[in-house]
Amino acid sequence: MQIRFQNSPVETKQMTTEQLRQNFLIDGLMHPGTIQLTYSHYDRMIVGGVVPTSAAISLPKEEELKANFFLERREMGIINVGGKGTLTADGVVYEIEKLECVYLGKGTKEVSFSSTSDKEPAHFYLLSVPAHQAYPNKKMTKAEASPVNLGDISTSNKRTIYKYIHNDGIQSCQLVMGLTTLDAGSVWNSVPPHTHTRRMEAYFYFDLDAAQRVMHFMGEPQETRHLVMANNEAVLSAPWSMHFGVGTANYGFIWGMAGENKEFTDMDPVPVATIK
Repeated sequence: MQIRFQNSPVETKQMTTEQLRQNFLIDGLMHPGTIQLTYSHYDRMIVGGVVPTSAAISLPKEEELKANFFLERREMGIINVGGKGTLTADGVVYEIEKLECVYLGKGTKEVSFSSTSDKEPAHFYLLSVPAHQAYPNKKMTKAEASPVNLGDISTSNKRTIYKYIHNDGIQSCQLVMGLTTLDAGSVWNSVPPHTHTRRMEAYFYFDLDAAQRVMHFMGEPQETRHLVMANNEAVLSAPWSMHFGVGTANYGFIWGMAGENKEFTDMDPVPVATIK
């Protein structure tokens, strides 16, 4: 498991492209037959990817957590962005189609991931954060997430938002998680941009053609930086940083937050005309 420490706005604005990538970009998440994990000191969120092929993959006992099992003091959200797969949690089996979500609460001991077909394996994206209370494990489909259509093709941001883990959906201690898909011809996400100093956030970009890229903007509103990102890569967003992006083609992205509260609408807008 990789470890990422926090960075202040002062040191971040002095970073080179490579230093920005080393500190904020998470690549190699979806490697066949493996589980990949990155531990961020921003609200102690763990970002992970699991691609089971011919054999199931179990959630490991990580020495860094100093716990008897992975979710002893943690909760987790999992969204599948690949082929059909199965998640087994303490003997309960969840069949997960693409873009469906499962929440696992604090105290879940045995967790394993498998794919229905190794030719079209599942791609499980996961976020885990500390938890102080146990909430029930639960699955949610796309339809149950009450999709909301936003934006307009005239501003190239016509999109559909699926909210899974939040105050009015699956209950959690502090994890908020969902995804957004952009229509063909739309490429901008999270506009108008915003910050929320009470919560950190992670983005994971998926369904982006291998020849295309997303320009992910970060940094303070008057001191912006950017990362060029490929399919199945994630990025950490510090609480003080904006987070929005534009692609060379349409795509989807999973967003997840942890911190002071679980209010999806808790955002401090940054008007586009004020960005530098």
